[in-house]
Amino acid sequence: MNKKRVLVTVIVIIVLAGLAYLQFRTWRKFDWEMFFRQIQHVRVPRVIAAVAIIYGGYVLRAARWSVMLKPVKPVPWSRLLAPMFIGFTGLAILGRPGEFIRPYLIARQERLTISSQMGVWTVERIFDMGSFAILVALDLIFAPSLQQLPYFKEFRRAGLFLSAFIFILGVITFYIWRNGNGMATRLHRWISPLSKGVANSVAEKVRAFGIGLHTIKDFRSFVELLLLSVGLWLSIGYAYLQVTRAFHGPLQHMEITHVILLMGFSIAGSAVQLPVVGGGSQLATIAALVNIFSIPSELAVSCGVLLWLVTFVAATPIGLSLARHAHLSITKLSEEATPHPHEAATTRI
Repeated sequence: MNKKRVLVTVIVIIVLAGLAYLQFRTWRKFDWEMFFRQIQHVRVPRVIAAVAIIYGGYVLRAARWSVMLKPVKPVPWSRLLAPMFIGFTGLAILGRPGEFIRPYLIARQERLTISSQMGVWTVERIFDMGSFAILVALDLIFAPSLQQLPYFKEFRRAGLFLSAFIFILGVITFYIWRNGNGMATRLHRWISPLSKGVANSVAEKVRAFGIGLHTIKDFRSFVELLLLSVGLWLSIGYAYLQVTRAFHGPLQHMEITHVILLMGFSIAGSAVQLPVVGGGSQLATIAALVNIFSIPSELAVSCGVLLWLVTFVAATPIGLSLARHAHLSITKLSEEATPHPHEAATTRI
């Protein structure tokens, strides 16, 4: 581990420790007996249903990747299911260093270039962000069940802003898909008078982005990818709903509109993520349950931890089994899959 990574890890640990301290300092009357009682009385069938839904989401992910492979090589989704489980297992165990395992495994398995699969991975991220943003925007603008929540007016304004942002981003993405080289050239010409280095970097990223977008074969493929992406995030939402309703008390009244908003906090918190233990995702979820949905702190902690285990960690038993069967090492795969600095610059758009 180099000095830069050690420094980043130390900073992240300090941030998480500070967040945890501030969170628990506000819960001076935290009832640990109530906390353990909540865990003991969880409805197990609902938790099992949530895990099954999450597993179904990996099928949707495999099907989506299969659609994006069509311009290069037809691959049935069933062949891509194992790399999905192994890849997300690496992400759960190693944190961010494990996120490139999926494209690397698929490239090696299907005898494709790693750069082509990094392009697919980039487009996958775009559809993930876009489809979830659409769900959150619609949720904030049209869901009447959110009107009783604190900060509802602020949430609705955020939904309107998010809708406008999605539209603008969609238009820009369409033009890059149509003529990435042309847009890169124009941006380079406009930015060069200010900074040639920045102009070169922006142009390079736009060209790489355009190449990645050409994994979308035609309009039909675009519609398939959008439907699969929205379906994926809706399925995750229903997994959240099963987990929240596995608990007794006020969480029984949670609806799909509530959990979509809750997912937004969880995803925002996941920007601070440590291997195995997670971090920001749980803290953001717990904070939202307490401060937005008025859930008692003991119940919120129980639910936040279980949500993280179901949605993020549940893949690891299957992923580790598949990796062992294929004689693969998660750690070694991560080292082999991590792009060199120049490659990372062109794929992290």
